[in-house]
Amino acid sequence: MSQPLEVRNVQQTVELAAPPDAVYTALMDAQQHAAFTGFDAEIDAREGGAFTTGSGRNIGYTLVLVPGRRIVQAWRHRDWSEHHYSIATFDLMPMGRGTRLTFTQLGVPSDAYEWMDEGWRTTYWSPLARYLAIRRRA
Repeated sequence: MSQPLEVRNVQQTVELAAPPDAVYTALMDAQQHAAFTGFDAEIDAREGGAFTTGSGRNIGYTLVLVPGRRIVQAWRHRDWSEHHYSIATFDLMPMGRGTRLTFTQLGVPSDAYEWMDEGWRTTYWSPLARYLAIRRRA
């Protein structure tokens, strides 16, 4: 019998200078997603729709969509065991003219936690903040 996989949870909060609808669209629109991350993305922006981001590094399915408010995905990295998915939740709350994004990823394999935690900050939140700021000025 195999040992149970040890997992950890990623929890992050970021404040973005754009309204929740703009943040939601950047995350769920394949062209915008690719523009801010710099990696190819294919996103079927419907509940039950599949996605591939990070030029094929990340795959999964969207479980819940509440436009401008919430995204819940069954999410996995290609280096994880074949049938292991985490649950990634993006909660968007208006904050003045911007958005407070609260991100939770449940079930990250413990041996991937450090690079996953850092990866969300460097591959998603910082580039997303820059992308939204540029779009806002345009």
